[in-house]
Amino acid sequence: MCQVFAGQDPARYKSTTRRLRINGQSTSIRLENAFWATLDEIAEAEGISTPCFLSKLHSEVLELRGEPENFTSLLRTTCLIHMAKAAPAAPMVVAAE
Repeated sequence: MCQVFAGQDPARYKSTTRRLRINGQSTSIRLENAFWATLDEIAEAEGISTPCFLSKLHSEVLELRGEPENFTSLLRTTCLIHMAKAAPAAPMVVAAE
């Protein structure tokens, strides 16, 4: 089982820092390349740039919950939610009685 995880391309988990503007504020965000690829995919599906998507997400979080304690973690979990929604639903198994 671990071969699937251990054998992945190291470029996927290499971190990259991107400098961008979120709602007019200049900032830098460091994430693993696999997360950047997923965020780019989400933004493309929305028809906007990745910085625009991040600004939109940040604005919505501010409105709903206030300033996020850890925006980078929010981005990682956003990717997980996106991947879970994109995965085919697992068949429901009903135990025989």
